[in-house]
Amino acid sequence: MYNQIIELPILKEKRISLSIKREDLIHPLISGNKYRKLKYNIERLKRSKENTILTFGGAYSNHIAATAYAGKLHGIRTIGVIRGDELKEIWQDNPTLLNASRNGMEFAFVSREDYRVDKRSGLLKRLREEFGDFFLLPEGGTNVLAVKGCEEILKEKDKDFDVISCAVGTGGTLAGIINSAGAKQSILGFPILKGDFLKEDICKFVENTNWKLCPDYHFGGYAKVNINLINFINEVNRTNSLPLDPIYTGKMIFGLIDLISKDYFKPNTKILAIHTGGLQGIKGMNQYLENKNLPLISI
Repeated sequence: MYNQIIELPILKEKRISLSIKREDLIHPLISGNKYRKLKYNIERLKRSKENTILTFGGAYSNHIAATAYAGKLHGIRTIGVIRGDELKEIWQDNPTLLNASRNGMEFAFVSREDYRVDKRSGLLKRLREEFGDFFLLPEGGTNVLAVKGCEEILKEKDKDFDVISCAVGTGGTLAGIINSAGAKQSILGFPILKGDFLKEDICKFVENTNWKLCPDYHFGGYAKVNINLINFINEVNRTNSLPLDPIYTGKMIFGLIDLISKDYFKPNTKILAIHTGGLQGIKGMNQYLENKNLPLISI
């Protein structure tokens, strides 16, 4: 995917070069890092006798959407365990779940209590009784094969950048980038979740130490937004023809610009930000924003 140069007044003022790798364009329906994470997991499944993927996600999950279409594309049965049993009767009003269903995904709606990681051993037993045997793909798709796929995001030409930045959900994408980055490059991760558990999770997959997390730009947690973030995303799109999702990449770019304004980076630093996709979720977010009488996100 190509690198798009971002032009904003603050970048010129601070003499910072910012480009964004357009991984969102890698595939129209299996977007960005989800394509990378699924690549080797799908290959493994096709070599085995297993033909069913079961995975976890929320109502607007990019991972759920991508897994459903990948399953359709490769003739693999997909099952999505969806957080929130209240969705069982209204899921067809949700654009992400509706499209996943149209792409063949079956759903199991579970309560938020049962969805908790420490409750899943009993849940998985019940799911096997209901659906039969399956290949378990973790929430967000992060495992060793997913990290391997994400190691292919950076190309040889990207070695010229001083800093690589990426939004962080489960940590698999950032781990792949850390593993493939140059020794002199600095890696910044922008978590979209509250909590300090991510560092431990990422360390399971990496040995390099040239990275850090910037934990102050989650806007209150997963899928939380405010009018400042919405206006920022729309302004970037208006001035650079660059659509950003409000869950991941939008928050990461907001964080980068804020750090640049605070002189976090030396003048003449060259930054490459990774666009991890997720634009499918904007439709659902706009439903929420409309109900709250807030501005909508442009696409």
